[in-house]
Amino acid sequence: MAADILENAVVRLLRERPFYGHFILNLRREERPLKGKPAGVTIRNGTPTLAIDPDSFGRLSSSEQRAVLEHLVKHLLHLHMLRGKGLNGHDWDVACDLAINPSTAGLPEDAVYPVQFGMPDGLAAEEYYRHLVRPFDVGNLEGSGFGDCEQETRGACGAGNGAPSAATLDDHALWSESDSTPLPLAREMLRAVTRESLRGSDGEAPAEIGEAIDDLLRPSPLPWRLILRQFAATAGRVGRKSTWMREHRRFGHDTPGSRKRRRLNLLVGVDVSDSTNITELREAFGRELVRIARGCDTSLTVLYANSRIQRIEALSGAAFMAQRYDGGGFTDLRPVFEYARTMHPRPAAVIYLTDGAGPVPEHMELPTLWVLTADGEKPAAWGIELRLEV
Repeated sequence: MAADILENAVVRLLRERPFYGHFILNLRREERPLKGKPAGVTIRNGTPTLAIDPDSFGRLSSSEQRAVLEHLVKHLLHLHMLRGKGLNGHDWDVACDLAINPSTAGLPEDAVYPVQFGMPDGLAAEEYYRHLVRPFDVGNLEGSGFGDCEQETRGACGAGNGAPSAATLDDHALWSESDSTPLPLAREMLRAVTRESLRGSDGEAPAEIGEAIDDLLRPSPLPWRLILRQFAATAGRVGRKSTWMREHRRFGHDTPGSRKRRRLNLLVGVDVSDSTNITELREAFGRELVRIARGCDTSLTVLYANSRIQRIEALSGAAFMAQRYDGGGFTDLRPVFEYARTMHPRPAAVIYLTDGAGPVPEHMELPTLWVLTADGEKPAAWGIELRLEV
């Protein structure tokens, strides 16, 4: 029933506002309780994710459901969950809603708008935040200082001192899950989702988010090597390692303590068909894998494949050496992902160097980075793309 509620809302969105509908379809979706909020979005381990509370979302009217989904897409397009680090959480949350609510019709009645705070529409979230947060008051030098004891402690836009009470429409507590994703990597992933959404909506995007889309699709000035490293770092698993340098919490120094240890287990696919037989490209990709492997506790499984897997190498950090293998033939991208599903333990992510010309699985549950040649095309709606130019 819960899946039907969301599916029906997305179908209506596809019919009335196709870009938003296709954007929602490209997100990872999950059901979870959200403390009275109907939905929320985040970027978890580099993956844009939509969370739905079926009970709360189901109580909204159909027009309100559509508006809330548009609201969530705008949060992602503007990267609100990553732009507010170091700021007062409550005031930043409200500022982000103030920035996008005026352009969203049909929101629930408890939505906040700039006019409630005596501010104009059309400002950026940072501008609304500066208006909401009061300058730090040090009091006077003669007394013991003074403060706003009636003010709600969660921010300047609380319920005290006549300020309007403000709450967000969606669950912004999920935004803390984005902390592990670097901003450049998040931009690359959302850029991929945006491109797929534009393809699905025949290249038409609503006017109110045109500027945000243009900014997101603008070519990244960051080198591909940095994005590749950040993707690998985000996929790293956290484990624990015994150490006598730290006291055990329960048994003191009679037992070694533990510290976190990052283990990186990646599956790397290298397309060795004729279309990617570019010496400079493969060597540049191999050198970057060497840096990733030697920079942390890493296990890499490298598959050289064309229409089938031609060669397999299992490598660890210290022993990793760049290899070259020329296979030729035509391309089928499915064998690498079929192999990934048989691995124990499963890899944290898949990185595939290819031109994208070949059949792929209908879906893949593992995070995937398509490292494409300059003229290559992303072969699937899932995964994110990175253009490798040497």
